[in-house]
Amino acid sequence: MPAAISPERPKNGIVKFTNCRLVKGNDLMEEDLWFSSVSGKILQSQETFYDYQATPDEIVDLGGRIVSPGFIDVQINGAFGFDFSVVSEGISMYTKGLHEVNRGLIRTGVTSYLPTITSQRPEIYHMALPLLGPPGNKRNVEDGAESLGAHCEGPFISPTKNGIHTLEVLQHVKRGFTDFEDCYGAKNLQRSPNNARPNVRMVTAAPEIGNVLAAIPELVRRDILFSIGHTEATFEEASRAVDAGATMVTHLFNAMKPLHHRNPGVFGILGKTPRHKRPYFGVICDGFHLHPTTVKIAWNAHPEGLILVTDAMKYVGLPDGVYDWTNGERITKAGGLLTLEGSDRIAGSSVTLIECISNFLMWTGASIPEAIKAVTSTPAKLLGLVREKGSLRPGADADFVVIREVVDGDASTKLLVDEVWKFGVRAC
Repeated sequence: MPAAISPERPKNGIVKFTNCRLVKGNDLMEEDLWFSSVSGKILQSQETFYDYQATPDEIVDLGGRIVSPGFIDVQINGAFGFDFSVVSEGISMYTKGLHEVNRGLIRTGVTSYLPTITSQRPEIYHMALPLLGPPGNKRNVEDGAESLGAHCEGPFISPTKNGIHTLEVLQHVKRGFTDFEDCYGAKNLQRSPNNARPNVRMVTAAPEIGNVLAAIPELVRRDILFSIGHTEATFEEASRAVDAGATMVTHLFNAMKPLHHRNPGVFGILGKTPRHKRPYFGVICDGFHLHPTTVKIAWNAHPEGLILVTDAMKYVGLPDGVYDWTNGERITKAGGLLTLEGSDRIAGSSVTLIECISNFLMWTGASIPEAIKAVTSTPAKLLGLVREKGSLRPGADADFVVIREVVDGDASTKLLVDEVWKFGVRAC
């Protein structure tokens, strides 16, 4: 009589990372990590193994590499030839380009982000913003990086701190929140019927312009973050914006009054007393926007608030040259430096977030976990997503970056993206 054939154990979608170092708080912990490719969530390994008698379908030996939560970029204007502010070729082409940039971004370690639209005419916002909102319950790894809602940078900014934003499209707020509705489209500032967040997740504006200050409480009430940026605001004006609900500063030091010993300007609100909530702030570590020591000063002033951003333009991944930009202007790309043609004005960056992390490590003396916090748990806290994003705690989304350390000839540590996992499935 032939031996009985044991039925094959049904697949449960459980994966275990082993022989790895996990980014947890300010430490690198030598632990295994269990997660589900079915639910797309991180699992409690002890409970899964002992209480439910479950074993992994797949065990992945990472050879001692680092596992980080997926990176979050809260300010990125485009990449790989696609610009979130350009819809001139029509909605279908825009949707196609958006899909391609999402698939490109995830290869850089960015698993979720805020697609940023610079100062534009209202009709551009009305067309683009419905396509840039969060995907809701859609969880498909093939879609690449995930939008968490759009970041509208302008057009309610100071004409003297406009950077490369076209002056002709800037607006002066007269009526308060109503002007924001008219510009961005009222529906884009509302929660959807299923209570999902609005298509607009964050707004950058200058609090001293017209009646901007009066609009902040209503934006915050709708779960839209207000960020101070492109501004001539004094310390007092910036403080009033924070008291009204502002929780972020857009690319600190760039496009704002410099620190002065008798008026510290926007930078001063990083040192407000404990009874005042200090805002988060974005920093562009591309080697052009800020001096390395300036980055170190900002980090030392408020380490828990620092968020690394790329402020990347569509020229990431493109060869050097002169390219058309929005509103009929052109941008010159020379290596990682982008400038408005015919001027020395910096026009965003062409850097990736992993490069920003490596620069931050070299310039500040921060540990690897401290640097990684600035693109994971800190932006997750800003966005109110600490249960879902930015950590390796059980129940969070299984979005991971597998990182390799390389020591350069000058003994500095450089980090490289080896693998990216989204919702528990390897994306690249």
